[in-house]
Amino acid sequence: MTTANSSLRSRSRYVAYLVPVAAVVVALLIGAIMLLLLDASPIEGFREMIKGAFGSADALTSTALKATPLLFVGVGITIAFRANVINIGGEGQMVAGGLLGTTVALVLPDWPAVIMLPAVLIAGMVGGAIWGAIPGALKAYYGVNEILSTIMLNVVAVQLMNYLLRGPLIDPGEIERGTRIPQTERLQEGADLPLLFGSGRLHIGPFIAVAVAVAAYILLWRTPIGYRVRAVGQSTDAAQYAGIPVKRTIVLAMTLAGAMGGLAGAVLVFGSESHRMVTDGSTAGFTGSAGFNGIVAALFGGLHPLWTIPASFLFGGLLVGGNALQRAVQVPTPLVLALNGIVVVFVVATDRYRRLLRERASQAETAAQLASQAESNDDGAGEAAGGGVPPPIPPPPGSPPPKDEATP
Repeated sequence: MTTANSSLRSRSRYVAYLVPVAAVVVALLIGAIMLLLLDASPIEGFREMIKGAFGSADALTSTALKATPLLFVGVGITIAFRANVINIGGEGQMVAGGLLGTTVALVLPDWPAVIMLPAVLIAGMVGGAIWGAIPGALKAYYGVNEILSTIMLNVVAVQLMNYLLRGPLIDPGEIERGTRIPQTERLQEGADLPLLFGSGRLHIGPFIAVAVAVAAYILLWRTPIGYRVRAVGQSTDAAQYAGIPVKRTIVLAMTLAGAMGGLAGAVLVFGSESHRMVTDGSTAGFTGSAGFNGIVAALFGGLHPLWTIPASFLFGGLLVGGNALQRAVQVPTPLVLALNGIVVVFVVATDRYRRLLRERASQAETAAQLASQAESNDDGAGEAAGGGVPPPIPPPPGSPPPKDEATP
């Protein structure tokens, strides 16, 4: 029985890992049908998609830069999920982080680069953390649904961004020219993310994102804080009975998730080619919808910080390669958006099935442990029954019979 349970556990885990891959394959097959309906070659289109995402050093750079905010947001999603909290506020948290980091760079322009760069990144984390802590506190202390509160805060963030970029933070040159494009002036060079290899577009942002994902894994599975977060996510009643501060832990998880989104916003600003914060009046104009796409990357990675790393780069490749596909086969832009949307729908839709497989694997593991414990108990009982008081040693031949001590 132990062997059968172990086999079921392994098979369930392997299938759980393959489910998102199968979802992407099915989504691409549907995309192929859509291309055929438009008299375009799916083989040529997908070949150009792969080439545009991974076929050259410049393509890999574009993919890495596109994946960086997805990874930051995805790591934040995994932290919140471990506390059984759903964070849909990545867009607003990115905006809040970008705004606070930009404000620090504008207010303190004379700081040296060795201080300025860490300061703006930390400011971005603080801005996102504040934006994440608000819905966390509302859920923990007042029972407000975090999905509604995070979505509403996304709306608040975009309005705040539009006000600041069209007013207090606007580039003075835009006012002089009368164009009034909602953007800041060119930020201080000391706040620019250092470029790798001395030139090009690749900066240290992707490596910071990978380091953050590894740190999140260590936090969740190797520290007391992570243990408390996971305990609250498993059962709030059991965690509270064990003395864990449930409400504060929920707020902490959302604060950390928001900090990851805020760091993504800061990296977008200080790693951009224009080195300024700019928007078109919508959150997507600044974030590129990374706040929502990061959720998909986290789901694709099984809501695990380490698996979110390859998931983010794969999904970033799909986004970058989609543009190459459009140029190669001359299909409308909405088709590329539809293809990405189909991938999102299939990945999200299969998450429930993956959770079911993980539950089966966990049940099989528990059953295997109980069976092993039962076998150990049976062996111990057999040893106790056969190895109790030793039988009496018979007297030597010719000795007198033992005297009965009960008789006088």
